[in-house]
Amino acid sequence: MARAASDARKNDPEKTKENILEIATAEFAEFGLSGGRVDAIAEKTRTSKRMIYYYYGSKEGLYLAVLEKAYRKIRSLEADLELADMPAEQALRQLISTTFDHDERNPEFVRLVSIENIHHAMHMKRSTEIGELNISVIRTIQAILDRGLRETAFTRKADAIDLHMLISAFCFFRVSNRYTFGTIFHRDLSETSLYARHKQMISDAVIAYLQSP
Repeated sequence: MARAASDARKNDPEKTKENILEIATAEFAEFGLSGGRVDAIAEKTRTSKRMIYYYYGSKEGLYLAVLEKAYRKIRSLEADLELADMPAEQALRQLISTTFDHDERNPEFVRLVSIENIHHAMHMKRSTEIGELNISVIRTIQAILDRGLRETAFTRKADAIDLHMLISAFCFFRVSNRYTFGTIFHRDLSETSLYARHKQMISDAVIAYLQSP
């Protein structure tokens, strides 16, 4: 059985790398870069530290690959929405809804970004891919804003990066501060009716901002 697994890994290195990244995501999200252990990742993937270092160079290289995968996932979701075919307001609400749901369903992403902020983005700065990936969402938002002005759905000429920050801040905060906020105010932010209300609230707030003079 072990030999068969080993042969499968050799015959499908991409699947092996995907498995390593999946396990490494959980490890780094739980314990951070400093606390995450490559030994534990190797054991759970039934590979070896040597193989992991062969693919990613170092623990920091693996951590950066995890970050890049996390950003690829959200940007890929956005690319599949076909927002260019929708009226501007509908497109923006759909984008906000997708961001909201993504952050709720991917707390590992929120934790990884929080961890990288603790490190002052020092590892992210080494990545050319993350910067390129995130240009796409700004272009998407800019296209929606331009279309909204042409359609007179929006009246405010807003900055696309500012709008991205506004959307991200609310969606991210609900996950990153779930336990502290929930403890202080005795609210379960994942409760169905509250979840739906918050999703509606951020969409309405952004649209109202764009429709104000």
